[in-house]
Amino acid sequence: MPKHNALPHMVTNKTVLITGSALLGALVVVLDYSFKYSGLKIRFPWLPFLKFDFTGVPIVLSFLIFGFFSSIFTSAVALFAIFARSGDFLGASMKALAEFSTVLGVAFAFKFIPKFKQFSAFTFGILFRCIIMFFANLLFFPVSVSPLIAAFNVIQGIISISLGFFIFKATERKIFTNS
Repeated sequence: MPKHNALPHMVTNKTVLITGSALLGALVVVLDYSFKYSGLKIRFPWLPFLKFDFTGVPIVLSFLIFGFFSSIFTSAVALFAIFARSGDFLGASMKALAEFSTVLGVAFAFKFIPKFKQFSAFTFGILFRCIIMFFANLLFFPVSVSPLIAAFNVIQGIISISLGFFIFKATERKIFTNS
């Protein structure tokens, strides 16, 4: 029984890759709409326009299972779904950028830091998210709110990465082995 080494890009069948990416993209839409219309999004107390949700989980999961290009696709789906629902292109693009920058950090860690893979994935995922969103938010907000936005991004990054890894690890044996 071959062991999957927890590196993405292990799915090489193009049909499975496209179908899996589409399913996870659809899950992004379902989670976004469900959380919005059920009122389950939790507001960040100090900046109530920021809300915690689980839309980043399928994006991280798409990277872990199908690779980097799948996470680009699911991030784009998040952008268009949030924009279609809300009409707020700025908010939608900031959410998509935040989630994609998280995956970018995880991908960096997987590629360049092979030791302590999961720890480095968390660290660099959150680090990339905070740094990229710091510069993106400088275009719209004063520097004085940056620590609060960074705190939000750390918490949201932990949610997305930890749940993405949890689901991946829980299903890894079934996906990558014939048992």
